[in-house]
Amino acid sequence: MQASGFVLAGGGSTRMGRNKALLPFRGMTLVEHVAGMVRQAAGSVTLIGDPVQLAHLGLPVVPDKLPASGPASGIYTALTITSSDWNLIAGCDMPAITSGILLNLLRRAAVTSADCVAAAGPDGEPEPLCAVYHRRCLAAVDRAIRESRLKMKHLLAELGTETLPVDPSALANVNTPAEWAEFEAKLPFEAKLP
Repeated sequence: MQASGFVLAGGGSTRMGRNKALLPFRGMTLVEHVAGMVRQAAGSVTLIGDPVQLAHLGLPVVPDKLPASGPASGIYTALTITSSDWNLIAGCDMPAITSGILLNLLRRAAVTSADCVAAAGPDGEPEPLCAVYHRRCLAAVDRAIRESRLKMKHLLAELGTETLPVDPSALANVNTPAEWAEFEAKLPFEAKLP
């Protein structure tokens, strides 16, 4: 199945106090790590975010077309520029995500009739920023943004999303310095080395 991969890195990171995409992680930045996982699964990766802040990473970067509209805008941007039917989208703030989980999402998308396949933790709720979206989702995402319906769980319900249970620890995201410190403390020593 031909697919495209995207990492959303356009948030304001206000709770972190600095751009969380650029946090140092395993000898690179957090967004580079997540982008590597996405590339391994989808075969390509493009960052959606601020080219001024991200261009030095050497990865393709496309600016968010509607930056005041939260994650829905990043998904909208990806779906407007993609050349693939299926599009793997991950948030830049999930350091424990693996290429295996992402690849399983793509495999499920290849055989489903749903327009979206999302990872789900123990509560069964879909994670919108660890999901595969069909290009035909663009109209629904566009309509939701125009109508200021920006809650992602409502959008995923509208899309008729199929969920794929995964290890909940893989979906943990880091939004604050305390969450980042807690995540780093759990890493084995060798994983912290560059």
